[in-house]
Amino acid sequence: MDGEQGVRGGGPARWWRQGPSWWDRTGGERRGTRWPWPSTVLLTAFVLAGSRFAESEQVGERAPLDTFARVLLVTGSGLLLWRHRQPVLVVFGTAAAAMLYLGAGYPYGPVFLTVALACFTAIVAGHRKAAWTALGMLWVGHVLVAHWLYQWLPPSRDSAVPWGQEGVIAAWTVAIVAVSELARTRRDQWARERAERAQAARRRADEERLRIARELHDVLAHSISVINVQAGVGLALLDADPEQARTALTTIKAASKEALGEVRQVLDTLRTPGDAPRAPAPGLDRLPELVSQAAGAGLTVEVEGTAPPLPPGADLAAFRIVQEALTNVVRHSGSRHAHVRLAHDDGALRLRIDDDGPATGADAGGSGNGLAGMRERAAALGGTIEAGPRPDGGFRVLAVLPLKVKAKEDDR
Repeated sequence: MDGEQGVRGGGPARWWRQGPSWWDRTGGERRGTRWPWPSTVLLTAFVLAGSRFAESEQVGERAPLDTFARVLLVTGSGLLLWRHRQPVLVVFGTAAAAMLYLGAGYPYGPVFLTVALACFTAIVAGHRKAAWTALGMLWVGHVLVAHWLYQWLPPSRDSAVPWGQEGVIAAWTVAIVAVSELARTRRDQWARERAERAQAARRRADEERLRIARELHDVLAHSISVINVQAGVGLALLDADPEQARTALTTIKAASKEALGEVRQVLDTLRTPGDAPRAPAPGLDRLPELVSQAAGAGLTVEVEGTAPPLPPGADLAAFRIVQEALTNVVRHSGSRHAHVRLAHDDGALRLRIDDDGPATGADAGGSGNGLAGMRERAAALGGTIEAGPRPDGGFRVLAVLPLKVKAKEDDR
């Protein structure tokens, strides 16, 4: 939600973090379908007025403006209409128009502004070499005109331009390139940040889907296993022992009711994200209830040891690990006896669930989603899961969950 609010929120902070939309690659494509008439018309008017003012300031030094000069100025500015569609063509076209303008001896003025804008657009669009080449050709052409070809070009009796002026022009060229490169770098940085935010949002969504899938699997697998066993007992004893069949049906009803409640809780968190759950998440304090449900499925469970106070995340993970391990015993083991041992030291909680075996199914080795879910729960807390056959023919699940998670939560 924070990320979403940050994207939707306005203000200068958002603009600086994300950048203006017209610098976005996709935004550039959308904008490229529109003609930038207003900015082009204003720039053309400014270039014509500025050149007229420059003519009045350079009387006798440069050739006066005529029709050809105004055509070159309008052509150079008009090309900027295509600057988002054809940036390479525009940057070379404006440079050529400026070169013809200067070669004809017309007054210095804002004619370079069109080249600067075209160069900026080309570099930001990614056409760096084209922009550099166009600027380099314009500067070389100016050097040739100002120091060699001026003898044969208007105005008459013109003299060579001081080399100091060439240094000023070169400095302006470097400044244009530097600003354009800075803008392009910043645009790419914004694009990377947007991609990283989108990837982080997708990762959070994937993690949430995986968490919900684990919860539903653990709840349904355990409850349906109990229901399946009790349904078999009820069918077998329906005629021979109706009272025992009634007990089995009562167990089925209780297990299904609990499963529906937990599934409803998970679905409620989907419908109202951010709201507090209506019921507390299960933890090891419900271990006796879990033992009772296992007994209803014909499994005797012995519990040894106690667990220390755990943070909600670790408590839920520990409960689900024990629940899934006992569910696997019911489904995949011929043993009707299981042993749960709880132990802890200063750094970790250790859960060990053993059964006497033997396995009754081909998938008793634990290659299904149950063991994968247990490993994911433990890994999310920085813990580990070891599961495999015992030398005596049974099966063992050993979980180690760090207790440092509690300290981190207390700090918050």
